[in-house]
Amino acid sequence: MLSRVANSIYWINRYIERAENYARFVSVNLNLTLDAPGIMTAQWEPLLIATADNYGFFEHHSVADRDTVIDYMTFDKRNPNSIYSCLANARENARTIRESITKEMWEHINIFYLKISETQSAKNWEIEQLLQFFEEIKEGCQLFFGIIDSTVTRNEGFHFGRLGRLLERADKTSRFLDVRYFTLLPDDQAMGSPQELLIWTSVLKSVSAFNMYRQQHRVINPSHIVDFLVLDKSFPRSIFYCIRQAELSLYQISGRELTSGYSNLAEKEITRLRHEIEFTEVGDVFKKGLHPYLDEFQIKNNTAAAEIFNTYFDLKAVEA
Repeated sequence: MLSRVANSIYWINRYIERAENYARFVSVNLNLTLDAPGIMTAQWEPLLIATADNYGFFEHHSVADRDTVIDYMTFDKRNPNSIYSCLANARENARTIRESITKEMWEHINIFYLKISETQSAKNWEIEQLLQFFEEIKEGCQLFFGIIDSTVTRNEGFHFGRLGRLLERADKTSRFLDVRYFTLLPDDQAMGSPQELLIWTSVLKSVSAFNMYRQQHRVINPSHIVDFLVLDKSFPRSIFYCIRQAELSLYQISGRELTSGYSNLAEKEITRLRHEIEFTEVGDVFKKGLHPYLDEFQIKNNTAAAEIFNTYFDLKAVEA
């Protein structure tokens, strides 16, 4: 497979996964402002910090209120991570490789983008309108992945796309879990308060984990939540599950048996990262500190992604 085509497939999946996660993240925070209005109404900056969009945001805005944050994370073309930018980039990548993807993939992503591009801003929308809009974004992204699952041959292209989707998902799960670190509660709202439990519940809902978590655990407990979202081997949005499945796809691309060891730096980095998570216990996470642990994971996840780029996508000139 041409590296240009593989790169485009990889990024189509990353962009669509990112758009879905942003839609879920914002909609959950909207619901949280309804559940805890006295505490959460003004707390929109944690979303920007957790997604690392705060630097670009404050170049254009002075106050992080509801309308400006939602607009920046959803429609702002100046934000490369906004939902609009992600869908536009995914569509452009799909357009350049139409011959390498299925007709259903192209038609869906094209119609999806055109529909979203008709909306320029969500300022002054009612909360119900916003929630419905983000629900449509999530459904559109999930439908795209369903189309891939049912129309694409399990070849190199499929695994490059899956690799991009899973690395992006692991990154966003870590960032949504990390948002608790940046959310401030009043001094009289200590650990275990109803407001604290609401925030942890919102973290679970941000990654669509609430129902599956409650099947395993009866109470909302920070230790159990971290264990579930970081170390669980079966939940498809846990960090470990994503990295494990990404590793399997990476070895499928090279055609090498996992038991034979790595054959390039990309495989080395992702296998090392998987081993580190696999042999971590939730007590180790809290001993290091949740925020430092997640910050370190994001750096290592980005390192693995960089090595994937260097191994498969970076075309260097060949000397004569």
